[in-house]
Amino acid sequence: MILDSLRAIVQDVNASPNLEEAMRSLVNGVFEAINANVCSVYLVDPVSEQLVLLATEGLNQTAVGVIRLNLDEGLVGLVAQRGEPVNLADAHKHARYKLFTEADEEEFHAFLGVPIIHYGEVVGVLVVQQLESERYQDDTVSFLITLAAQLAGAINQAGLSGDIARMQRGEILNKTYYGLPGSPGLVSGTAVVVYQHADLDSVPDRKIKNVEREIEIFHGAVNQVKEEMQNLSIQMGEILPSEEHAVFDAYALMLSSGSLLDDTIKRIEGGNWAAGSLRQTIQDHTQIFREMSDPYLRERADDIRDLGRRVIMKLQSQKTDKNQWQFPENGILIGEEITATQLGEVPVGRLKGIISVHGSTASHVAILARAMQIPCSMGVVDLPVSRIDGLDIIIDGYEGQVIVEPDNEVRVHIEALILEEQQLAEELKEIAHLPAETTDNYRVTLFANTGLLSDVSPLIISGAEGIGLYRTEVMFQMRQQFPSETDQLNVYRGLLESMHPRPVILRTLDVGGDKALDYFSFEESNPFLGWRGIRLTLDHPEIFSTQLRAMVRANIGFNNLEIMLPMVSNIQEVKQSSALLDQVVEELQEEGFDVVRPKLGVMIEVPAAVLLIGSFAPYIDFVSIGSNDLTQYMLAVDRNNERVSRLFDSFSPAMVRVMKQIVDEARKHDLHVGICGEFAADPMGAILLLAMGLDSLSMSVGALGRVKRVVRNISKESADILLEEVLVMDESTQIRRRIIAELKKHDLAGLLRAGN
Repeated sequence: MILDSLRAIVQDVNASPNLEEAMRSLVNGVFEAINANVCSVYLVDPVSEQLVLLATEGLNQTAVGVIRLNLDEGLVGLVAQRGEPVNLADAHKHARYKLFTEADEEEFHAFLGVPIIHYGEVVGVLVVQQLESERYQDDTVSFLITLAAQLAGAINQAGLSGDIARMQRGEILNKTYYGLPGSPGLVSGTAVVVYQHADLDSVPDRKIKNVEREIEIFHGAVNQVKEEMQNLSIQMGEILPSEEHAVFDAYALMLSSGSLLDDTIKRIEGGNWAAGSLRQTIQDHTQIFREMSDPYLRERADDIRDLGRRVIMKLQSQKTDKNQWQFPENGILIGEEITATQLGEVPVGRLKGIISVHGSTASHVAILARAMQIPCSMGVVDLPVSRIDGLDIIIDGYEGQVIVEPDNEVRVHIEALILEEQQLAEELKEIAHLPAETTDNYRVTLFANTGLLSDVSPLIISGAEGIGLYRTEVMFQMRQQFPSETDQLNVYRGLLESMHPRPVILRTLDVGGDKALDYFSFEESNPFLGWRGIRLTLDHPEIFSTQLRAMVRANIGFNNLEIMLPMVSNIQEVKQSSALLDQVVEELQEEGFDVVRPKLGVMIEVPAAVLLIGSFAPYIDFVSIGSNDLTQYMLAVDRNNERVSRLFDSFSPAMVRVMKQIVDEARKHDLHVGICGEFAADPMGAILLLAMGLDSLSMSVGALGRVKRVVRNISKESADILLEEVLVMDESTQIRRRIIAELKKHDLAGLLRAGN
């Protein structure tokens, strides 16, 4: 019974259209579930740093929004201060008790307050009160703790907003949402919401012009699903008992007439497209069923949602969005989880920014955004995706902030910063073709990371001295099947020719983890520790050898190719890959091709590989630090998990020390050592890498100018001194502060963010 109540309350809160409704659902649900005399919820307003009463059942409703407490004030403040429950038989006797006469709470004695904690921070307090002077039982305390923990993420939206009053009205105008910096830069544009097939809750609202046509499309989708239900009814008639079989007839009946259809059509007539109208109708009907006391009827809410998903899929197959919606010239792509395929569907030149509700700074889409020089914010978990399609959006890719419908003051401020960025970009063009050489004449090579052949011209213009990482998986992801040897040959040869005589490092196919192929999908419970990178390709030599053949053939006449192996963790993988490369070269020579064996290297992104560089040395020519995955595995942090993304930190003392260890070990064995992870693209990281003595730094094209300016305005001697200080520091905050101070000393802080 308690579990049913818990589930029902969580569903009601998550289905609420705004914070006011969510908090009302919360207090009403708890009030009924435990037969409390009072249930109230307070949220922290970060602007005033006060606890604000946002909803109550049992106290005077006029107190909502009026009662405010400092964190050192009252019993509610005590719960927030301690970050743990406070359970009292008689609250009046406690030294921290504070009476709010406007709430009419004098008669209530028993008090139980439970903190609402989101990622270690108290964002609110859930309170129940009773007339009797008796402590609440342990099962009630456990119930509220469990409920608060499950709802912390949803409730945190108010704490992040900085404007409790506006959230109560459900407004989203001139509101800031907070995520993680995915790709640096500032941009203003129009929201374009995309969503995964059959993901009902992420379907956005979208305005339409032709209402009659949209109703016709809706009826077409409904009729298709109704026909499917009738066919299923016939197929299952002899298999299922009559009472179970009746569900298909019920589905068909709901799709024939009634409020499900009528309410959706009314919303379409109001100007919303069919998919958005249906989403609203399904959510409303689901809510009604979930509020029913009968458990059987409550379960029917899932049937309603299933029916809605089926119709949504039919609407998607009709591609109504492509018929009636065009990507604007300054579009900002927004979704629950943006994919590389979705990026590829945007018309060239129109994509100005990316916002993903899930994911982190090191997610694959964030890496692609940096390669495309497009501002990006990741992990914006509180963004009301379904309500912002077509609205004006500002992205601050440095901080990960997203502003919806900014007011004029905010817009003017951001536009000034955007202008400052544009001016900096023009200044950086002036040093594009100058060497990356320190003030005391120490030279480092700057390469670029890319995965698109179309990036070559911008790379050359920006002064890249070669390609330190070409992500071959991008080509595989943009196709409907594995590319043939000829397909790959044409791409690789075009790349090598365009960059000649500059070196090009092609990374062999690196899929798995957060990089999937639609035509070669597989499920794993822990994909980042699973079948990915070199593990997958060695298990499929037919794929691996085809790619190696295309690479080696593409190198004929240019000889600027180097091949890099991803996700290497043991010597057998290196030996097998080296042997397969030898075999490919020998076979091609026998076929009459004038090929040579290119240089072979490995990415150091698994801790085991750090300790095996000496063992790898006889079989390879270079190593390249993949700081993104190396950070993930060194710190045991899933880089796509927003719950722990704050722990993903390449400036961790452990990471700085292990990168220095890699460089020192590579030097012992006369191996060229570079880095192709995002740490190299950070001006702060570049200083440390310069001091460590790496041969090359490879980064997204947009970072080349900033890193080059750092290198050209600092001495190797001062970088060495900085590194010595940093290597003995125990906290990443210390390391960052020290590097920022060094940048300021050389007037380089403006490279970190416009306005500095």
